[in-house]
Amino acid sequence: MLYKDAGVDIEKEGELIKSLISRIKPVRKGFGRPLGKIGHFSGLVDFGGFALAMTTDGVGTKILVANRLKKWDTIGIDCIAMNVNDLLAIGAEPIAFVDYLAIGEMKEKYEVVVGEIGEGLNDGARISNISIVGGETATLPEIITGIDLAGTCVGVVKKEEMIDGKKISPGDSVLAIRSSGIHSNGLTLARKIIDSSNYDYDDLLPGGDVTIGEELIKPTRIYMEVLELVKEHEIHGLAHITGGGLLNLKRITNYGFNIYNPPKPQPIFEFLRELGGVSYKEMYRTFNMGAGFIIVAPKEEEKNILEKIDGEKIGEVTEKAGIKINLGDKEIKL
Repeated sequence: MLYKDAGVDIEKEGELIKSLISRIKPVRKGFGRPLGKIGHFSGLVDFGGFALAMTTDGVGTKILVANRLKKWDTIGIDCIAMNVNDLLAIGAEPIAFVDYLAIGEMKEKYEVVVGEIGEGLNDGARISNISIVGGETATLPEIITGIDLAGTCVGVVKKEEMIDGKKISPGDSVLAIRSSGIHSNGLTLARKIIDSSNYDYDDLLPGGDVTIGEELIKPTRIYMEVLELVKEHEIHGLAHITGGGLLNLKRITNYGFNIYNPPKPQPIFEFLRELGGVSYKEMYRTFNMGAGFIIVAPKEEEKNILEKIDGEKIGEVTEKAGIKINLGDKEIKL
């Protein structure tokens, strides 16, 4: 099964994004002018000695998993995590967040749902050390059914300390910090696979110690430890492994990557691959496969960084473009 078979075509999505970006032209000059091009994990604007970094993201169809489990108290964490992790990928410190909650039809039960979402947002803000300063709630019965949750986060970074990938060079080490599981990407494919099988969300995950539903709803990990790493070590590039899997590495450099020691994926990924007949290539361009955040650093920094993270060296930067992943008995290219 392919991701597009479940309704998500990342190539067509990329074309839509290009069409949108082609019509957006810089307007402001001087203070507040855009820094860099659209396409990195964060949008940046000139803020004097600082760059103001901004991100927008949501929880996607993970909210449908929450609905199935009748458990909404962690998707707020996911919403904040998806935004904060994108800020961290430029080296910015997150400071403030606003949420956007869209409701298809106002129902009495939504008081409970929205209350639990608020608990998760509060937990995510605490983990990220940010303030939730406002938001928007919209009732849109003619546009959506159910609930949709998204948000925008703002962070700051000194201009000279931005990590935009420009210093990446062949031979740099590629280090991966582990994910907590599936995070908030690829859930449309995951749900399609499970719903087309004889498994249910209440069944024990094969190879795991929790149910399938409990595994899918695990909150996205927030990588706040990255802030200390960028202060203490020379780091050339950072990548949040979000939608698109390891293809996200192409967002930080035109050089290539030889991933010769990929992290061992959590059981949920092999379960989905086997159950859905998904190719390894499709898995690595859809899911994080155990690597939630990537650090690119010079070799001399490798040992010291690895002592401080829950992760491992997974490969190196190459002169030749493209992403090559060695799985032992097979090699795939993204």
